[in-house]
Amino acid sequence: MPDVTTFTFWALFHLFLGIAIYADLFLLNRENTNNNMKLNLATVAMWIVVGLGFGFFVWNYKGPQSAMNYWTGYLLEQSLSVDNLFVFLVIFQYFAVDSQNQRRALVWGILAAILLRGVFIFAGVALVSKFNWLLYPLGALLVYTGIKLLWADGDEPVDPERNVALKFCRKYLPLTDDYVGSRFTVRQNGKLLFTPLFVVLVVINVTDVMFATDSIPAVIGVTRDPFVVYTSNIFAVCGLRALYFALAGMFDRFRLLQYGLAIVLAFIGVKMLVEYPIEHYLNMNDRTITFASLGVVGSTLLGSVVLSLLLPLRKAGLLGKNEAE
Repeated sequence: MPDVTTFTFWALFHLFLGIAIYADLFLLNRENTNNNMKLNLATVAMWIVVGLGFGFFVWNYKGPQSAMNYWTGYLLEQSLSVDNLFVFLVIFQYFAVDSQNQRRALVWGILAAILLRGVFIFAGVALVSKFNWLLYPLGALLVYTGIKLLWADGDEPVDPERNVALKFCRKYLPLTDDYVGSRFTVRQNGKLLFTPLFVVLVVINVTDVMFATDSIPAVIGVTRDPFVVYTSNIFAVCGLRALYFALAGMFDRFRLLQYGLAIVLAFIGVKMLVEYPIEHYLNMNDRTITFASLGVVGSTLLGSVVLSLLLPLRKAGLLGKNEAE
């Protein structure tokens, strides 16, 4: 049976999260305000303040080291989430989803992501806690992902047609030919049919699960505390809807973020591979490693964003020949 302190941590987190979600969906965005840039930016700012501010709660109740781990995980997941928004944009364009239905799909997609990521996080932490050797293949996976991302072509198209969820829906679900307002299902002639918007929701959630195979091991590489891993992950995910609309049309300005993420993922992977000898043979305590991790992750991600905004795409070498002309 969980102790009172642990129960209090989780209860306060979900209370805090529920209030923030209510403020986002029912106070700030009661209507379709996707094109209201000021409101979207205000909502993004609210989630950032809430996400970063929760770290002080962690500091107060679990200590400074846990807070540093929380902020490291939050910055890492937030940056990975920004990168994932590129793919969401491609999915919405592929399915020709209008602005109002994009909001609906993202809202329900994020709520589903909270549940799915919770399952993956607790399963991952439990497995790593029981089988400590899993840190090594997970670390190697992150190093491989980082190297692959570093050398990836930023202009390589994402093809939703190859998504396994889309293939499954087309093969096994009875679908309508067209959208039916903002509905996910509709009953026609006594038969339950799924609309294209439901397919979009499924594709988004399956895509998010695929993203989680990188992000969750990365945060587990920072800390194995399930409370810190879960809360940092969820707070970063919750602001995605507003962030998507705030950055709409500006995604190409953050292309250098890909390289910052590649460096960070490789760094976390190497940390997982060498953490044991560092702690036991170099006598470096957990707090030193935690501060070093936060410094590397924070400075690398901030640097990639600042350089993305300061360097024109032509100078950054990110435009193709035809685009530059």
